[in-house]
Amino acid sequence: MGNRTPFYPLHLQANAKIVDFGGWDMPLNYGSQVEEHHIVRNSAGMFDVSHMTVVDVSGPQAKPFLQYLLCNDVDKLKVSGKALYSGMLNELGGVIDDLIVYYFDPENYRVVVNASTREKDMNWINKQAQEFEVNIKLRDDVAMLAIQGPEAIEKVCSTLSAADADKAQSLGVFFGETIGELFIARTGYTGEHGFEVIMPIELAESFWNKMLEADVQPCGLGARDTLRLEAGMNLYGSDMDETISPYEANMGWVVAMEPKERQFIGRHALEAQKEEGIARKLVGLVLEGKGVLRSHMKVIVPDVGEGEITSGTFSPTLKQGIALARVPKNTGDKAFVEVRGKNLPVRVVKANFVRNGKSML
Repeated sequence: MGNRTPFYPLHLQANAKIVDFGGWDMPLNYGSQVEEHHIVRNSAGMFDVSHMTVVDVSGPQAKPFLQYLLCNDVDKLKVSGKALYSGMLNELGGVIDDLIVYYFDPENYRVVVNASTREKDMNWINKQAQEFEVNIKLRDDVAMLAIQGPEAIEKVCSTLSAADADKAQSLGVFFGETIGELFIARTGYTGEHGFEVIMPIELAESFWNKMLEADVQPCGLGARDTLRLEAGMNLYGSDMDETISPYEANMGWVVAMEPKERQFIGRHALEAQKEEGIARKLVGLVLEGKGVLRSHMKVIVPDVGEGEITSGTFSPTLKQGIALARVPKNTGDKAFVEVRGKNLPVRVVKANFVRNGKSML
């Protein structure tokens, strides 16, 4: 038996197919993965993301600690509630994890990291924190639900008081705020509008039921994966890991090299890599004909070299095979993927296929 979130009994009531995900018993789907995908693209669906790791970082040295721990610079955060996407790197510049950090004030932050890396992440964070006057608090007393889709904001707000609904509706993208007993953030992993809501465990069942009453449909890991892949969002352990630097994972934009005096873990390795130039890059692939692209399939770039698909699927929105792939840096706009002994032509595009229900191709 794996770890279980506070929503686990509710998944069983909703006839979820339960699978192991990073040591957690999680819903793969509640009937049809494709239907759940379309619900999020067209209306609103909810995902149990309570397996994610919520960590509160506080203390007089909270800011310098996070400036050292993360490759992005939390000094960019000036307004309470503003969030920042970053990588947490090792000394060689590899990605230990990707995460979101919320700023409350210079001595108080909230960090949300991945589920399957919880033990590793916490060990790393606590080890690095030893040299700083900072408090690290794992929030295992909360649950987390993501409500995503073009109608998500409206449906969540319909369950709140008028005053709380006004606050939630006024949240900017990548902002989070404590509203009543909930921490509501305009973040997500689907390429759609929506919220991620952190709540006390004792409110999990009532909040879930309020979402059902508002016609927000439960969705599982299967739809979450096709949605995030259509949005070109990386999955830790597939598209990046401790052997891959942000520059090789289409995450160079989260590396803040300025100011030069800020020293963060992995900086020297990234400076060397930037000077030498990367050998590989992460791109999007679109299959020109029929078929499905899958992880670990070989990518062939004539006269350039070979690469590998890191994540692949059949896009329910675009009705064609798509993938993320790590390929030689000189790859142009055409390549082939080896599928069952045949080399099928693919178009090389930016790693962003669908946003807000619209094709980006």
